[in-house]
Amino acid sequence: MFDHVVFGVSDYAASKAFFLKALEPIGMAIVSEGPLGIELSADGQSSLCLFPTDAKPAHLHLAFRAGTRRQVEAFHRAALAAGGQDNGAPGLRPNYSGKYYAAFVIGPDGHNIEVVCHEPEV
Repeated sequence: MFDHVVFGVSDYAASKAFFLKALEPIGMAIVSEGPLGIELSADGQSSLCLFPTDAKPAHLHLAFRAGTRRQVEAFHRAALAAGGQDNGAPGLRPNYSGKYYAAFVIGPDGHNIEVVCHEPEV
């Protein structure tokens, strides 16, 4: 996991709704929200922060760590239900490693959002 990642979004309401729903399966929830945007965290130690902006950010790839493969699958379902575009269904990625189980979606601003589990299937 990371300490914090901060990036601007063009449609704050849509991005807030997307990330809340898509990342709920891995425990991400609102920590704070104010004039500067929203902070989400699952563990209180690392956070994802979004803020509204008219600037056009470059594409971003965010990868979140999951504890189980079921969380990866739940993320993918939740992200698609929240309006994300499929960019890689849940599955093993043997070209990365023998246990790299991940799913990818494209979020509201075109960013590639990934959830990965490095643990074997249980």
